[in-house]
Amino acid sequence: MTKTVRRSAGSPKAGAGGFRSSPRYRTYVKYRFVFGFLVVPFGLYAVFVISPFVQTFYYSFTDWSGLSSDFNMVGFDNFTRLMDDERFWAAVRNNLILALAVPLVTLSLGLFFAFMINIGGRSRRGEAVTGVAGAKAYKILYFFPQALSIAVIAALWGYIFTPGIGVLEAILPSSLSPENGWLGERRFALFAVMIVMCWAMVGFFVVLFSAAIGQIPKEINESALLDGASRARTFFSITLPLIRDTVQTGWVYMGIMALGAESFAVVNIITIGPGGPDDSTQVLGVYLWQTGFTQAQAGRGAAMGVCLFILTMLLAVAALSLGRRRDRIEY
Repeated sequence: MTKTVRRSAGSPKAGAGGFRSSPRYRTYVKYRFVFGFLVVPFGLYAVFVISPFVQTFYYSFTDWSGLSSDFNMVGFDNFTRLMDDERFWAAVRNNLILALAVPLVTLSLGLFFAFMINIGGRSRRGEAVTGVAGAKAYKILYFFPQALSIAVIAALWGYIFTPGIGVLEAILPSSLSPENGWLGERRFALFAVMIVMCWAMVGFFVVLFSAAIGQIPKEINESALLDGASRARTFFSITLPLIRDTVQTGWVYMGIMALGAESFAVVNIITIGPGGPDDSTQVLGVYLWQTGFTQAQAGRGAAMGVCLFILTMLLAVAALSLGRRRDRIEY
């Protein structure tokens, strides 16, 4: 004989309330909400960032012209041809020079100006740690180039370097001015590019390092200065170690800019050719553009893009590895 038990209409379904109040269900609801908001950003990132990277790697193994839908797989032929290309190696050399020299000069100037703005002034009003007079005005002045695009900055400096009408030639005596102009001489052209890139970015790092120095408790620097430490000793022994992570991040960021977009824009706008004279300012970004778009060799240009990507990753990893330290300083 089977006994049937009827449940009243008002009683809840068995286990429903318990499941909804369980930690597992709450975790599911929380992550469903988070993933729901991340689907669109990740989708856009995949379409506009990851997909071009994958396509570049794929086309680097083809002879695609960039103008036709027909192409053939050629294996590593594009990379083999690059190994025998003197212009390619000239571009790599110039990129490495920029990736080492530009961050070194830019970050050094940024650190110096930021230190002077925050700690470099004389003691006054009962404060041992003060910035130079007019520190806020200097900060705005240094940051001003960030309000301009790199294309505008390059165009302005192009006029400054132009022989005959350039401001630089009018200021310097004729004995210090190159005969064919700063951008017309092989030995000075790359140096002129460095000047433009450093001037364009130093203001950003002044503000960045000023913010990092401002986070250091004043008592630390005051104690050092009251104990007789000089400004230079305070900078190298206290300030620089405490903002080491910020400097390291700035080095990686500036190195990537020197290898990629910024060097491409400056060289493409102000140099002869661009990339001249005699490939003295040629960089991978410009050579990639000339090969892939001007000469309709998109497959070979994609191979250069892959080489540039690998070079950028190697320099970033090297900078992060060399700057890593086991003893982390906290305050």
